[in-house]
Amino acid sequence: MKIASFNVNSLRVRLPIVLKWLTDRQIDVLCVQETKVQDVDFPAGAFDDIGYNYVFKGQKSYNGVAIFSRHPIEQVQCGLPDEPKDEPRLIKATINGIAIVNTYVPQGYLPDSVKFQYKIDWFGRLLDYFQRNFTPQDAVLWVGDLNIAPKPIDVYDPKTLLGHVCFHPDVHKVLKEVMAWGFVDVFRKHCSRSGEYSFWDYRMRNTFGRNLGWRLDHIMATAPLAEKSTACYIDKKPRAAERPSDHTPVVAEFDWP
Repeated sequence: MKIASFNVNSLRVRLPIVLKWLTDRQIDVLCVQETKVQDVDFPAGAFDDIGYNYVFKGQKSYNGVAIFSRHPIEQVQCGLPDEPKDEPRLIKATINGIAIVNTYVPQGYLPDSVKFQYKIDWFGRLLDYFQRNFTPQDAVLWVGDLNIAPKPIDVYDPKTLLGHVCFHPDVHKVLKEVMAWGFVDVFRKHCSRSGEYSFWDYRMRNTFGRNLGWRLDHIMATAPLAEKSTACYIDKKPRAAERPSDHTPVVAEFDWP
């Protein structure tokens, strides 16, 4: 079973890339972030045409999450308790016996900003969500753009970038707390190399070509699923496409069920 996460940075703009990649790679479940489309304008028909089920929650121009699946989608929930209605950042569904929690974590803006504190608080509410709804013995996947590079090997220049909102001691602390509940970083289970990234910033020159990247996109699994993982990798091909997202997909393969 292939499960992927992809921040598309506007689903309608990247639709040709997403559709081709899904069919070429034979992905079973794709979790998407930053769809940037209100629900009434969601391009559902394109996924009907290639045989995928879907659930989504979005808004105009910002945020938005969706899950596409070749399998039936059950037990769908959107949002964290007390999450502002205009910020669709979490969607959960049960697929083939796996509870999949797809998240687009707040970026944080600047370390001394209200938005950064919102990011920190969001992780606290997310941990409470996991504690209330699951146990570490359940088959749970937490995926998405977490807007955190966990370790120095996950950024191209850890000394200079330390203190950035996505590579900051405070976010490392809250990520560690959520991971300690019972998650395994599936990518790092299979790959210990540095220089493996899923995001290359548009605002700097040729970051993709120079591999000046960040590993911000993750697939985290509870032990019952992590034990069944057979591979996890970053697929750079969509980032090299015409009009790409600034992110690229992360794919995990499981011997499941």
